[in-house]
Amino acid sequence: MDMGGLQNIVANSAYVSARGSVDGASASAMRDKKFRAKLDLPHITKCMHMKTTVDSAFESMCVKQPIGKRLFQQYLESEATHKNACELWKDMEEYNTAQETDRMQKAQKIVNKFYESQSKNFCGFLEEKAVTRVKEDHKNTRGDLFKESEQLLLKHLEAKALEGFKNSMYFLRYVQFKWLEAQPIDEEWFMDFRVLGKGGFGEVHACQMKATGKLYANKKLDKKRLKKRKGYQGAIVEKRILAKVHSRFIVSLAYAFQTKTNLCLVMTIMNGGDLRFHMYNVDEKNPGFNETRACFYIAQIILGLEHLHQHRIVYRDLKPENVLLDDAGHVRLSDLGLAVELPAGTDKTKGYAGTPGFMAPELIENKEYDYTVDYFTLGVTLYEMISAKGPFRTRGEKVENTEVERRILNDAVVYTDKFSKDCKAICEGLMEKDPVKRLGFKNNECAELKEQPFFKELNWGRLEAGLLPPPFVPNPNTVYAKDIDDVGAFSTIKGVVIDATDNEFYNEFSTGNVPIPWQEEMIETGVFGELNIWAPGGKLPDDLDPNKIPVAKGGACTLL
Repeated sequence: MDMGGLQNIVANSAYVSARGSVDGASASAMRDKKFRAKLDLPHITKCMHMKTTVDSAFESMCVKQPIGKRLFQQYLESEATHKNACELWKDMEEYNTAQETDRMQKAQKIVNKFYESQSKNFCGFLEEKAVTRVKEDHKNTRGDLFKESEQLLLKHLEAKALEGFKNSMYFLRYVQFKWLEAQPIDEEWFMDFRVLGKGGFGEVHACQMKATGKLYANKKLDKKRLKKRKGYQGAIVEKRILAKVHSRFIVSLAYAFQTKTNLCLVMTIMNGGDLRFHMYNVDEKNPGFNETRACFYIAQIILGLEHLHQHRIVYRDLKPENVLLDDAGHVRLSDLGLAVELPAGTDKTKGYAGTPGFMAPELIENKEYDYTVDYFTLGVTLYEMISAKGPFRTRGEKVENTEVERRILNDAVVYTDKFSKDCKAICEGLMEKDPVKRLGFKNNECAELKEQPFFKELNWGRLEAGLLPPPFVPNPNTVYAKDIDDVGAFSTIKGVVIDATDNEFYNEFSTGNVPIPWQEEMIETGVFGELNIWAPGGKLPDDLDPNKIPVAKGGACTLL
């Protein structure tokens, strides 16, 4: 065996071993004790100044931020006035992710407990019309049965419980976590494993957060290469969009920092490889997917696209190689380098971007376009999953891009007997050449698309919660990446000088922790539970008591 082969085996072994730390229990065993010690909460006197500056908007703090939501619910449970509302909130969330067979029973229990006026747990803040609708419709087990009630519940809690929370010890604990979240981060916090791939500006490495044990992918953008190839704008756009979106169906950005030579984007690691690899390389004699597997992936992609579009982001580069599998077999959208954010007050954009064979007619014709271009590419992607070839170009076919564009604009798509009636219908709806008639994102959601017969067996609520079992689970002992030698190395960049303007850009880029992914990491790896300790009997813990400042061993007062 040559040294390159040995190096690849060693790198793969370390990487596969680290992949065993994906759950909280295993992750704790992989922690670096020195760095874990740095994740201790400060005494409240050290961060009391943040009480008035911390993000305390209701929806952000109490609904969207995972730690904020947990602490808010703990506060609600501690107050008799709000306990019923909190129980209803949790029961509605449980209903939304329940199996269809269990929904009727759960709905009946919720109705009996919270919607009947004679019940001691009756929630009088619910409007009469909302109560009536749920009572009349609860036996139909609709996924959105409690949607209106949840909106009323949150409106009630914002009006009646928010101020009480802000004056409680639970809010002080939130401030402590926000202080910890805001601490600077750099490369010392991460241990690199093998290189996973190479992009236009640098390499992607598997890495592990030393303090928590969580595995990530570190996209390293070479500073000199970025400057030479005028990549600053694309880098900051991708970073800004990744930090803005938070969906289990889109790769998340957790950290952004710089080293001496690189700008680093630390993101969700997807160990299962990309869909193109699985379509063509796993079973080369039977390429493509069956409809059950394709349906699962397309549904998760739709949820990712819907989230992007609700945040006014057009993806523009959906294709099988940009859809990645995680350890469990769920998929996420990746590589948002070509994405564009529609400014407020603007409904459309222009610009030639995408991959030949996937681009929508209106984009090819240089017309203005909106989110509908992404649903055309979704149709192309579904077609390729089933047919193991594109609708406008056969795999391996030597053809000019102009001819591919002509086919997209003019030719009808041909379907084989691999396509069921429902699958063909949704492909035709997605690859409709007229964007006005195309299936997709309407009225700020994908409701019409989700109701297509192709998805008739799918529980969207459980899918969105990540509770539906995937049709395929990647082998945890397999590395779904090229050998290290095959990834290739970059040549040295010469003649590029980094100046003060460049450094100003790098500092703007390096914003550290991203709040929601960071909080999710703290919860998933068990760190939140280890830090969120309360005194018995509802008393104020010492670390939240301004009169109990810790004393150092030498006798001098100190702040942790």
